[in-house]
Amino acid sequence: MNLPNKITVSRICLIPLFMIIMLVKFNWGQVHLLGTVIPVTHLVGAIVFIIASTTDWIDGHLARKYHLVTNMGKFLDPLADKLLVSTAFIILVDLGYADSWIVIIIIAREFAVTGLRLLLAGEGEVVAANMLGKIKTWTQIVAISSLLLHNIIFEAVSFPFDQLALWVALIFTIWSGGDYFAKNMHVFKNSK
Repeated sequence: MNLPNKITVSRICLIPLFMIIMLVKFNWGQVHLLGTVIPVTHLVGAIVFIIASTTDWIDGHLARKYHLVTNMGKFLDPLADKLLVSTAFIILVDLGYADSWIVIIIIAREFAVTGLRLLLAGEGEVVAANMLGKIKTWTQIVAISSLLLHNIIFEAVSFPFDQLALWVALIFTIWSGGDYFAKNMHVFKNSK
């Protein structure tokens, strides 16, 4: 297993740590940052999430720069993204910070695209994420981070950046999913 794939696996391994920090009722108190009160567990959880999310850029950069792109990486990288993002969104619904219907649409799109990837793999095609898919992932990461951090930067001016970011993530999620299916319709025409 090459270094980019090891980094991707490390992202998957951070998911249980993120879950434990966010869901176990630790009483680590609260911290006052930029005029916002935030539970320490949410701050620590956000840091773990952001570190895990950053590895998405690092592994892709290393794979491209050193010509280490593999079919395993093309499969693992989007899977790691989907697991991390889905976990975070479900936790945000549980905490009451994200509307369940938005998260359902986002996760349903991820399942649908994963199913399409499996069909394509059955045809011998391994499709890496395109630019629209990468934008979708980063809009989701920004939305999740701002929600986990309680809209910390914009709270003082009462600007709902976290909710706006969630809507932008929803739009890019739907758009990229539609684009993915439109570009790969041939798999349905060729299926038995």
